[in-house]
Amino acid sequence: MDPITHALSGALLARAAAPSIAQPLRESAVFPLRLYVITGCAAAAFPDIDFALRLIGTLTYLNWHQGPTHSLILLPLWAWLLAWLASRLVRKRYAWQLFYRPACLGLAIHIAGDLITSYGLMLFAPFSTEHFSLPLVFVIDPWFSLIIIAGLIVSWHYSQQRIPAIAALIVLCSYTILLAVLRQQAITAANQYIHTHTMPQVHISVLPQPLSPFHWKIIIRHDDDYHLTHVNLLPLDHQQQQTTWLLTKMAAAYRPVVENNWQIQQQFGGDPAEMMLAREAWLHPVFAPFRAFAQFPVLERIDISEQGQCAWFYDLRFKFPELPPSFRYGVCRQNGHTDWEMSRQRGLFYID
Repeated sequence: MDPITHALSGALLARAAAPSIAQPLRESAVFPLRLYVITGCAAAAFPDIDFALRLIGTLTYLNWHQGPTHSLILLPLWAWLLAWLASRLVRKRYAWQLFYRPACLGLAIHIAGDLITSYGLMLFAPFSTEHFSLPLVFVIDPWFSLIIIAGLIVSWHYSQQRIPAIAALIVLCSYTILLAVLRQQAITAANQYIHTHTMPQVHISVLPQPLSPFHWKIIIRHDDDYHLTHVNLLPLDHQQQQTTWLLTKMAAAYRPVVENNWQIQQQFGGDPAEMMLAREAWLHPVFAPFRAFAQFPVLERIDISEQGQCAWFYDLRFKFPELPPSFRYGVCRQNGHTDWEMSRQRGLFYID
């Protein structure tokens, strides 16, 4: 989920959980509501501090993003650290214990927000590096963000009451339940395709997509083949329209399930002459960091020139209609050499 939505969600949850009456510290002092909300906001932004891993390398960041800073095991430690820092930064000193609860809430809602995206996070770091994910929300979901913003605006107008913030959280949970229902519809469409084509021993993945909560990508892995489709689950008639606007063209790529708009992509390409080279490149030890990152790897192309050979791969999670794939990595070797070296292609977005 994007950092701004994370931070605002922390502020909303902190406001909903804040005491109705300010907490007395001494006879002449109270803990301000604004500090409670600001702490929740800052704590909800904190886990993405692991963006600093980009300074080491993009693949290091990709493999360790949503790692220890997103861990439920380490949450109490991070909350204590943030609460202690907050107690030192505030001009009028308050005990760190007063900041601890909103810090926990901010961290918890950040973890929950990332858990329902398709990237995956290490819930039990440092004891396990296994990634967990329940993909329901695309990383940038304007509806999700607008619900949070609306809740904060109304809460600001009625600053003495928690009800607006609580109501916004209820709406947010209801929206998430709707996404879970849509996800189940996409899974049903995948199972129908599997039944029609009699495909045993497959793995189904359904991933939320940009522009609409009704947009989903279905990926069915069968051996080295991917059967995939982009579906629009909105129960309306969709007519193909000619357009030159990028976002409209992207949206048009998501078609109703009944159109049976499935494609087949092979992990190592469809050219028998290139498959052996692609497999060799993919399995080389130097490519291990990308293999650890990619969940749905697929060969983009093989470049052969007078200088040497390159095999380029990307992850189907990060390929969207009308856009080049993000996080494209390959291995290259010069003619006359047997060693492969990993290379990277810059993508369309800054994070590539």
